[in-house]
Amino acid sequence: MSISIKEVLTKSELKEFIFLPEKIHAADSIWLPPIYADEWKFYNPKYNKTFSLCDTVLLLAYDGSKPVGRVMGIINSAYNHHQKEKTARFFNLECYNDQNVVHALLASVEKWALSKGMTNVIGPFGFSDKDPQGIKIEGFEHVPVIATASNFPYLQERIEAEAYIKKFDCLVYKLVIPDQVPQQYIRVADRIKRDKDIRLIEFSSRSQLKPYIIPVLRLVNETYKSIYGFAEMDEAEMKELAAKYLPILDPVFTKVITDSENNPLAFIVASPDMSMGIQKAKGRIFPFGFIHILSSIKKSKQLDLFLGAVKDPEKNKGLIALLGVSIFQSAGKRRMEFIDSHLILESNKAMRAVMERLGAHVYKRYRVYTKQIV
Repeated sequence: MSISIKEVLTKSELKEFIFLPEKIHAADSIWLPPIYADEWKFYNPKYNKTFSLCDTVLLLAYDGSKPVGRVMGIINSAYNHHQKEKTARFFNLECYNDQNVVHALLASVEKWALSKGMTNVIGPFGFSDKDPQGIKIEGFEHVPVIATASNFPYLQERIEAEAYIKKFDCLVYKLVIPDQVPQQYIRVADRIKRDKDIRLIEFSSRSQLKPYIIPVLRLVNETYKSIYGFAEMDEAEMKELAAKYLPILDPVFTKVITDSENNPLAFIVASPDMSMGIQKAKGRIFPFGFIHILSSIKKSKQLDLFLGAVKDPEKNKGLIALLGVSIFQSAGKRRMEFIDSHLILESNKAMRAVMERLGAHVYKRYRVYTKQIV
């Protein structure tokens, strides 16, 4: 097989790039398509500011005239400068089960990275930690949740055959929602609520959420600095992130803890799982896809954690208990059965300990790879 690589330069080529995974996964009942309206915005610098701030390249692999794979190369120069790295990233790798295709795609990204003065490549990794990280290597029997990778098992072997080694793993925990919240957590939560300088804010509408979006995301900037790949958000990016997710959030599952001056100290954002609805909609919101997604949210027994943070978590363990009790109580009222923790770094011992103390177990694993190219 003779594989050719072509850079994506036109709108028609971008359309081919965006919709190629749908062809590759045509017979895959587990695959979760992206929401295509978001995909088009992701690749448009007009809507995705980060796209215009990084060096990028989009590549398609062809067998003759048939597209058989794709990959994106990214160099986040600001992050590299701050971390004193010379790292490129590969992202959105998709292909049929063929080592020649993977080799051609990754070798092309490596050549591009070398031409830009980079010394190593990591991936799959996007512009920042807010993009889906890694490939799934365990838990293929479970449908992915939104903003996580959805790949065939063979991709692990194909990437490792190109001399990529593990950089880190992210774990996803499954936590059964207890019929009765453990008394020790209720006692801690009650003690915290009696503190006049602490307030638990709960919501019943999206309009109530809006004033807290920017302050909460500022807390993310403050607390996520040590996470690999985290890129601090400016207010324009915060508004962009809010515009993307606010329409699909159920405000009942967002909790914010503030001090007496209404400054956020901790928060958690969760949502009933919408994966089945996205599958039925085939990633298309219109004309009727949004009906499938809304129906899925109403029927789901799974609660997906999206985002959370605690200011000074070692000093504020009680805030974690208060958030946990509150989210359990809201989930119980909706008759939710279990929680998907979303991705937790394998090295994040504190967060893993919280999950494991509650009886959660790892049921999905994602891996990010690295390779020295100089």
